[in-house]
Amino acid sequence: MIKQWLRKNPATFLLVNIYHYFKGKWHIGKYTDEQAITRYYLMKSGQIPDLNNPTKFSEKLQWLKLHDRDPLKVQCADKFLVREYVVKCGYEHLLNTLYGVYETTSQINIDELPDKFVLKATHGSGWNLIVKDKRTINWFLWRLIMRVWLKQNIYWSGREWVYKNPQPRIIAEKYLEDETGELRDYKFYCFNGEPRFMQLEVGRHSGTNTRNFYDMGWKLMPFGKEIPHNSQVDVPRPNAFDEMKLIAKALSKPFSYVRVDLYQVYGKVFFGELTFFPAGGAPDFIPACYDEIVGNYLSLGVKELDAT
Repeated sequence: MIKQWLRKNPATFLLVNIYHYFKGKWHIGKYTDEQAITRYYLMKSGQIPDLNNPTKFSEKLQWLKLHDRDPLKVQCADKFLVREYVVKCGYEHLLNTLYGVYETTSQINIDELPDKFVLKATHGSGWNLIVKDKRTINWFLWRLIMRVWLKQNIYWSGREWVYKNPQPRIIAEKYLEDETGELRDYKFYCFNGEPRFMQLEVGRHSGTNTRNFYDMGWKLMPFGKEIPHNSQVDVPRPNAFDEMKLIAKALSKPFSYVRVDLYQVYGKVFFGELTFFPAGGAPDFIPACYDEIVGNYLSLGVKELDAT
């Protein structure tokens, strides 16, 4: 709700982004990675993570921040470069239409873009602008906001190392909308190439967000993440669910953990993004015991342990 309000009030949103920019600059070189991760985890949960013998899902993600340096993850965390990986895996047909790639906001020619489109920063999370009518957008303020995005490096706050040395860019993509009039987001939690469960986002961009989790048989699971699950929301199994499971399995194959985000638009599947540290790896399962349960899926195997 707050995020939606901010996006409707770009002047305030600009100030929030400027604050985060200077907050990130303040963190540069101030703490070691382990100190910064411990502070981040403590701030989010009031707990100190066990980084030596992690058992919780959130703790293992923090451990991976410290020890895993797979260059493929750097590529796949970039919202532009990940397209190359998707093509290599044989799924070029899942990619959304790309209108442009920009290194500066002055390169974005609004007149050349359609009335509806989406702008995304390639080197972070949540930095996007959904444009349903470009005539209603305050482009002066939004260009300032995007300039701040291009100057930010989110690595320093939560030590998500995949963002440490980014090539900041903005991309413009086709606006997608499904048969509900919005865009349901199917987020597959994959462990060692196996999708274990899926997070469904409904109404995320309208401010009426419901977030439920389903197993691979489309059975509602008894937990939430950040917000409680809502058993009163009955969402039918999508027609392309089996296809999406196969896609998630293929795209997640090289990784001990990754979240594969997909969309279904009138029966056609589209690729969204790959996420290695959802919510920065914060311990936000509801109830909290599922942090430990889900942690059992994530095996820190030989590849990761060899990096220590």
